[in-house]
Amino acid sequence: MKAVVFAYHNVGVRCLKTLLARGVQVQLVVTHPDSPTETLWFDRVADVAAEAGIPVALVDEAVEEAIIDRVVALAPDYLFSFYFRRMLPARLLAAARIAALNMHGSLLPKYRGRVPVNWAVLHGETQTGATLHVMEAKPDAGDIVAQQAVPILPDDTARDVFDKLTVAAEIALWEVLPQLLRGDVPRQPNDLAAGSYFGGRKPEDGRIDWARTAESVYNLIRAVAPPYPGAFFEAGGHRFIVASARRAAPALAAQIAKDAAPGPHVVGAHILAKTGDGGVLHLVELWAADRPGVPLDSAPFSELARLQS
Repeated sequence: MKAVVFAYHNVGVRCLKTLLARGVQVQLVVTHPDSPTETLWFDRVADVAAEAGIPVALVDEAVEEAIIDRVVALAPDYLFSFYFRRMLPARLLAAARIAALNMHGSLLPKYRGRVPVNWAVLHGETQTGATLHVMEAKPDAGDIVAQQAVPILPDDTARDVFDKLTVAAEIALWEVLPQLLRGDVPRQPNDLAAGSYFGGRKPEDGRIDWARTAESVYNLIRAVAPPYPGAFFEAGGHRFIVASARRAAPALAAQIAKDAAPGPHVVGAHILAKTGDGGVLHLVELWAADRPGVPLDSAPFSELARLQS
């Protein structure tokens, strides 16, 4: 079987390796150039393709006509999209002799659209997964071909869940590939009415509202924790990023004054944050926004205390 692969990120790397391990002849890999403004915490699809001797084409914004012409001329059996960041036009999808398939980071039909892992954590989900589905003009709307679920544990960050999802995508693809190699594409309806769609998120969406419940604030912190932009608050005219947090243990939570206002408070060698429902979070690691990656002085977080005074 011959395939053209559009891929990026760790899911792209693992799924490309899975195709090669199953003996798929990958004729061309299309990926993105790395952005100098983005934290590159993931592996590069281009490196895997180069090591395997596969031609590589780069797409920044829209897929150019020249690349579409090139794919059409290759006449692949399958076209795969693995965390590629651009929509593929209808003419490109039609170039696949058997099917054009996409790997999405949720259990469709839930969490169609952008950054599905972050949204799932933000909403307090206890499970998500990876779905291989038929590509259509409408995003994440085609029939479901394969799925693999993973748990979201109470303290998992979006990075933790994404690492699990990467393995889930590999498993889902590995399990269905024998059928695909026979030209058989299993299909289950993707009931969009039973699902949900979400758009992208901006760094400003990470602003913490301490008046909300402890659960919702903690979910936000987990959903956008580094390497994502991070949840943040402002004190003393400065912005701080919550790099790591936990629900405060009862003995620690008891140290914060009962009449303390919602928000962060320096208590001994800890920073505790009270929320609108009376809950308490332990802010384990804070960064000044202008010094990302550098923890504040931890004994006793004197910098924050000074700025709050």
